[in-house]
Amino acid sequence: MQAFKVATLLAISLISTPLLAEVKVQGEVEYGIFQSQVQDFEPGQRVLTNQQQAIETTQVIPAKLGTKFGLRYQLAGKRKGDQPLTLLYLTPGVVTPDGLRHDKFVVQQEMAEAAVADVMAYEFSEYHEVVPGEWHFLVFQGDRKLVEQRFEVR
Repeated sequence: MQAFKVATLLAISLISTPLLAEVKVQGEVEYGIFQSQVQDFEPGQRVLTNQQQAIETTQVIPAKLGTKFGLRYQLAGKRKGDQPLTLLYLTPGVVTPDGLRHDKFVVQQEMAEAAVADVMAYEFSEYHEVVPGEWHFLVFQGDRKLVEQRFEVR
């Protein structure tokens, strides 16, 4: 009898709890190098871009200052106030000028409900960031992996 009460209460609580929308990737994920007209980058320089910036599809990334690489994807089911995205950049070991080694960078990104496309990118804007090896990009919402891509920087 006790098990029946617990099961009934659980069923009632599930019915009365509003279901959260499940955000999912819609369509093709673009990945590679974001194209730029700037040729000679200076350390610290960043280039402003828009969402329509062309992406050269590749997993092999040149290890050179000014290279911007990553992903562009569309998420369906986004709503304001949803759990934010976690962008996880796994690096081959970026050593910053303070001598600290960074095997990962983590960025929390609020859900941009009106955005047509979402972007996860990394731009080599300082010489110490240009580290050859495998770079692994992952996008999560909570503990759900939405997107994943590996790049080889050479």
